[in-house]
Amino acid sequence: MVLIDRIRLCLEKLLEVFSIFLLIALTTIVLAAVVFRTLGASLVWYDEVASVGLAWLTFYGACLATLKRAHMGFPGIVASAPSALRSLLFIISEIIVIGFFVVIAYYGYRVLDILAWDRLVSLPSISLTVTQSVIPISAVLFIVCECLTLPEAWKKMRAGVDSEHEAIEEAIRLAEEDLKENRS
Repeated sequence: MVLIDRIRLCLEKLLEVFSIFLLIALTTIVLAAVVFRTLGASLVWYDEVASVGLAWLTFYGACLATLKRAHMGFPGIVASAPSALRSLLFIISEIIVIGFFVVIAYYGYRVLDILAWDRLVSLPSISLTVTQSVIPISAVLFIVCECLTLPEAWKKMRAGVDSEHEAIEEAIRLAEEDLKENRS
């Protein structure tokens, strides 16, 4: 296995574990809040913590989707273009996506300085820099994920394969196989 594939696989597992942890934590918090509210003892911190957890789950889950090339880019447009134009469109789309996240990372980091003195309302011991750090961190992760998957995406693009449609066709094929097995 090539080094870049090992790094991608490790990052994928790390993001999967972290996303699952966030999902379980968020589910637990929401269920606990429902129970406590039913008992007449609402949790004062629930809304803020659940909002932050949902944002973190969204950002880190989107990074995982990017690592699987299931989120960002313009694969349908690139794959449907004539082969002479395909490489140029691929490069432009990658520059747009990576450039967007460079801007998000830069300004996300700058915002952390502005929020340095602010705290969560219900949990004043937690700084907003902690909760909002997801923006620059995930933006950098988006860039890393995009770069790690770039060589494989380049090969598929050169072959005229649309990863998005490839995944859909694979899902349809698997569903049809399951249907046939269930009928037997």
